[in-house]
Amino acid sequence: MKKEVLGVCFDDLTREEAVQAGAALLEEDKFHYVVTPNPEFLLTAEKDREFLQVLNGADLVLADGIGVIYSAKIQGTPLKGRVTGIGFAEDMLSCLNRRGGRLYLLGAKPGVAEEAGRRIVERHPNITLCGVQDGYFRDEEEALLKVAAARPDLLFVCLGSPKQEKWMARWGRHTGARLAVGLGGVLDVFAGRVERAPEVWQNLGLEWAYRLKKEPWRAGRMARLPLVLVKAAGKRLKQRP
Repeated sequence: MKKEVLGVCFDDLTREEAVQAGAALLEEDKFHYVVTPNPEFLLTAEKDREFLQVLNGADLVLADGIGVIYSAKIQGTPLKGRVTGIGFAEDMLSCLNRRGGRLYLLGAKPGVAEEAGRRIVERHPNITLCGVQDGYFRDEEEALLKVAAARPDLLFVCLGSPKQEKWMARWGRHTGARLAVGLGGVLDVFAGRVERAPEVWQNLGLEWAYRLKKEPWRAGRMARLPLVLVKAAGKRLKQRP
């Protein structure tokens, strides 16, 4: 079931339900892509019509960010809960490992995808790492050809938003992948370059605060995020008779 939050139509799923849906997509012999919008996505999509269409055209739209959950509740369309991008990525790696399959990592700085891939295969020995490529390419078609030549089943696209979502929508069906997931900075976490928030922070929905503590230069960007709550409240008021 889809629920619309500030123009973006989310799949109302628990993490367990998202795993089942993702696993089913991974079994189908055709291309699918998944997006994991957070509050920044909602603010960007409000001004970028193409981005909004790309988000709503995804096979799965998962709520990554406590601000999305709060906005949905304020708006009167509550969601079951968060499904973080990194959590979904870990679940899809487990699915790929069980079935045996090919993984391609696209994005991050030079060397990061290689290290992320090495660590992933250590934990999931039935996965074949069929290729890696950093995100600093200029020719999108050339990047596509490299991915397609590797014949992946699962493709992690980590180019930052909205570039990664637009890339998946434009080129994904030509990659030969069954499932592509837009994952931002997840490769840095998998590679051990960035520390994920402790579980207690995650459970409280305070990963953003932990990240701000570690990377205070993000304060300017994060100061905009309460705007989604204000916009959700405004939308709720407009809906009242």
